[in-house]
Amino acid sequence: MDVRVGGHFKINFSTDDGQSHQVGGKYLEVTPYQRLVFSWAWHSTPERVSQVTVVLREEGDVTLLTLTHDKFFDEAARDGHKRGWTGTLDKLEKFFA
Repeated sequence: MDVRVGGHFKINFSTDDGQSHQVGGKYLEVTPYQRLVFSWAWHSTPERVSQVTVVLREEGDVTLLTLTHDKFFDEAARDGHKRGWTGTLDKLEKFFA
């Protein structure tokens, strides 16, 4: 990960069913501790570039994370990513609980 505007990232992971996946992109906006915007493209379909925005906001003694993923190729891609992000954020919430 090269977390700076214009920097790139690549993530490799395996799902519970044993499938391997690779995704990557470029950082478009970096505001430390507040906002991160980056492109998102799967290695298997590099022409289908979407965009992820992560916003962090302090509220009292907790930090709220808002994740928006948009600019999808189609509704099926949107729905699949919704399932993936929901599962990932649920795990993150349990980790910090």
